[in-house]
Amino acid sequence: MTFSLFLSIPARAAGTLLAIGLWLGAPGALSAQSGAAAGVHAFTGAHIIPIDGPEIENGTLVIEGGRIQAVGATGSVRIPRGAVEHDMAGRVIMPGLVDTHSHIGEVEGADRSGPIQPDVRVMDSINPRDAGIQKAQAGGVTTANIMSGSGHLLSGQTVYVKLRDVDTIDELMIYDPAGNWMGGVKMANGTNPRGNAPFPGTRAKAAALVRAEYIKAQEYQAKVQAAAGDASKLPARDLGMEALVDVLEGRKVVHHHTHRHDDILTVLRLADEFGFRVVLHHVSDAWKVANEIAAAGAAVSLISVDSPGGKLEARDNHFKSGRVLEEAGALTGFHTDDGITDSRFFTRQAALAVRAGMSREGALYGLTMAGAIMLDLDERVGSLTPGKDADFIVMTGDPLSVYTHIEETWVDGQLVFDRSREEDRKFATGGYGASFDQADFEHLLKREAGQ
Repeated sequence: MTFSLFLSIPARAAGTLLAIGLWLGAPGALSAQSGAAAGVHAFTGAHIIPIDGPEIENGTLVIEGGRIQAVGATGSVRIPRGAVEHDMAGRVIMPGLVDTHSHIGEVEGADRSGPIQPDVRVMDSINPRDAGIQKAQAGGVTTANIMSGSGHLLSGQTVYVKLRDVDTIDELMIYDPAGNWMGGVKMANGTNPRGNAPFPGTRAKAAALVRAEYIKAQEYQAKVQAAAGDASKLPARDLGMEALVDVLEGRKVVHHHTHRHDDILTVLRLADEFGFRVVLHHVSDAWKVANEIAAAGAAVSLISVDSPGGKLEARDNHFKSGRVLEEAGALTGFHTDDGITDSRFFTRQAALAVRAGMSREGALYGLTMAGAIMLDLDERVGSLTPGKDADFIVMTGDPLSVYTHIEETWVDGQLVFDRSREEDRKFATGGYGASFDQADFEHLLKREAGQ
């Protein structure tokens, strides 16, 4: 759908360049234009961090038709005839970043009518023209899990998106091979979802309400299975129960907000009791119970908050959690929780973890491949592996350096952020218009036309 949106503009641009090329007798220009039209690009001379293998000091990345075709040392990778070549000398290329927990798009979820609302789908509330999406692109984020808030025990179904420049939520969403939109379920415990009835007043009551809801889902699941497709025997359709059955049967992952060490163990206990897959988010006290997390096979998505304030249950948040979890053997990634931390500074999450002892390799993996695994997208994104989606970023230097800028962000082989363009640069640096909803994508149409 994205390609058809811009079809008329590239077609006119291609026609103009073709006429110029014929007039000048410039076959090189024609070859380059044909490569552009086919989406064939070669990025040469870069320091490449593929994530799935050793870093390459002088490397070449070739993409075609929105996919990665080849990556390796410059001179060892064949560049297709007619490919558009980009001189990346002095630049660093790595996979697009995967943010497992974001609130961009002005997302909303459940209301105050009850603490558990699995029927809510956040896709129904996302504004695809929100400038936060462009700001995330400026931070190198190419894939995100957009979630509702943590003021409920269960606030709705999340949605996995590619940060493309599009008009509709349908064009942002990621679909599985069967054509189903992909996402998880957002849950929370601890301080945030507590309140007056019907919300739980204590941690114990919170867990009791969750147990009761999953038991209802098990009963609904049993009735559906017993009906064996006989419509006359099926229970009345319940969208909330259907979502929880997806959780029980492993089709959806639970993305669980949790901070304190005892709350973390409560989540692990519930996951074991009902057999659901879980990613633990925030996990301020992860360093206290890292062995238990690893033993349970749970994944962890950390956030590093380096400013004072917040809430009491997060007071022991420590940068060393990344190192301790890595040593324990737990799958560990990072997230922004945007706008708790800004998507434009996502790489800083990994840098702070390295400062506290996490390995460089583990931290970079945490920004990319670990998140892809948590979202069941590891066969598509997270590394510069041939055959995967052409999602990558171009940087001025090392990704963990505070002095490094992201110059370009590519999604599905399309350039979605270019810092050299004033219209894009404002999303990275701020200024007038940087937070306005995007009324149209005129700058993209100009880019497609080569202006």
